[in-house]
Amino acid sequence: MKNALSILTFALASYACSVVAADKKIVLLAGGASHGPGDHEHRAGCLLFKKCLDQVPGITSVVYSNGWPQQASAFDDASAVVIYSDGAEGHPFLQGDRLKVLDGLVKKGVGIGCVHFAVEVPKEKGGREFLSWIGGYFELFWSVNPFWDAEFKTITAHPVTRGVKPFKMRDEWYYHMRFVDEMKGVTPILSAIPPENTRGKPGENSPRGGNPEVQKHKGEPEHLMWVYERPDGGRGFGFTGGHVHTNWANDNFRKLVLNAALWVAKAEVPADGVDTPVSPADFKGNLDPKK
Repeated sequence: MKNALSILTFALASYACSVVAADKKIVLLAGGASHGPGDHEHRAGCLLFKKCLDQVPGITSVVYSNGWPQQASAFDDASAVVIYSDGAEGHPFLQGDRLKVLDGLVKKGVGIGCVHFAVEVPKEKGGREFLSWIGGYFELFWSVNPFWDAEFKTITAHPVTRGVKPFKMRDEWYYHMRFVDEMKGVTPILSAIPPENTRGKPGENSPRGGNPEVQKHKGEPEHLMWVYERPDGGRGFGFTGGHVHTNWANDNFRKLVLNAALWVAKAEVPADGVDTPVSPADFKGNLDPKK
């Protein structure tokens, strides 16, 4: 009887440990209000992501507004941090000592994901870290950010693309990212050939278009979403779409980011991806008050 009780206790303890080990916490950071109504709806987008992710067994998610949590314990036990916010000099990651805080999380194996404008940081502050964390970023005088209809005729075979079918979507798709050397560890997920006029006017050389490097690749596919396997085993991703809030109603568009959030957290992506229904009401609620 004593042996049987010991075996039962051990089995229950093992089961409890396995359940805890299976749980993955994904921290979603929503940037502040930006652009006009229906654009850059960071908080509404992150709350939509949370609603979908929380239906995946073994996954918990939490949303923090204004780009960064006030609680020091917010990242405790986090498996991944995904940010959807404005970028450039005002990027939430660049304020105070946050790059250092995030680098500490990365060294612990925490995955990092960046959506839309959040993939952009200055080369001099954040560029090195983003190359290390997610394998690439939007660099001024190198990358461009036009609106265009991107058609994805073929989908890369990867856990992040499970359940995703070819689709076409108009958005502010950034491209010609600055990637790690030889794209080592980077897997392009979404690629399409942009119209030539989206590269900017030749010779213009503005910070966001027309630079000589982007002009060299007319007619070539450009990578609009990618995933990165870090040398230390950690993971990251960048998704350049997401300007228009209602685009999240497209199952393929939405599923890619949800799958990527699971993948960088090292959670198993379902065979058909994160397949959760959303309603029109889900896109009307939680919008930032804007003029």
